[in-house]
Amino acid sequence: MRLFKKLIRDKMPEIMASRGTPVAARVLADDAEFITALENKLLEEVQELRNKEQPALVQIVYMQEILDALTKAHNIPPEAISEERKKKYEERGGFEKRLFLEG
Repeated sequence: MRLFKKLIRDKMPEIMASRGTPVAARVLADDAEFITALENKLLEEVQELRNKEQPALVQIVYMQEILDALTKAHNIPPEAISEERKKKYEERGGFEKRLFLEG
């Protein structure tokens, strides 16, 4: 039996059980532990994107869901994200020019 210690989607225990794979899962009641698990999950998804394990769309959607959960876990209002993005864009620009610092 493989042992995993990672955050999973809400419906995965039922999905896996329906496939005959029992799951031992627990609820992360501690906010700090949940945030750490989300951060680790985000890193996992970035690595999967780099390894091209699934189409980019699938991985990016998953990362966005994790970022949304992190936003909520940190009690950040969605409009604050929009405002900060706009501010950073106005101050530093975006990535449209594809500039790469080499020195």
